[in-house]
Amino acid sequence: MDACLSYYVVSKELRGESVVHDHFMSLALEQAEQAAIADEVPVGAIIVRNEEVIAAAYNQREQLRDPTAHAEMIAITQAATALGAWRLEGCTLYVTLEPCPMCAGAILQARVGQLVYGADDPKAGAIRSLFRLMDDPRLNHQVEVVSGIMSERCGLLLSNFFQAKRRLGKK
Repeated sequence: MDACLSYYVVSKELRGESVVHDHFMSLALEQAEQAAIADEVPVGAIIVRNEEVIAAAYNQREQLRDPTAHAEMIAITQAATALGAWRLEGCTLYVTLEPCPMCAGAILQARVGQLVYGADDPKAGAIRSLFRLMDDPRLNHQVEVVSGIMSERCGLLLSNFFQAKRRLGKK
């Protein structure tokens, strides 16, 4: 077993789930930082299955000129390709910002087992803030949700990005 993975497994057993979430959220934050470098809204996502990252993405709406090119959507497509199946049962999606309605719908449709996100999104959040799609008992799939992981760091990255845009006179 690789030394880094071995440390991760020991950490999980000794320190609990929060260390695991922090570890993987830090990887999602690295993706968000790549988005900022590319002048995209800094949101990053990774998908993990059996303690292995199977997808990593960041927002690419400007680069791809695609309104659906959110980090979550790209990561879901990558994970489905990696697994050779559209069902992402047993997978955990880590994302730095609470998913919007489109991404929440894709998470449900992909049968993702767990969603872990950082900052709340009071303007478009579809998990806890504006809508509560994952809590709707009428839906045929339920997703376990963990929120607020590294929320300050996730939120600060977004705030800094938009403050810089405003200083430059951009929206």
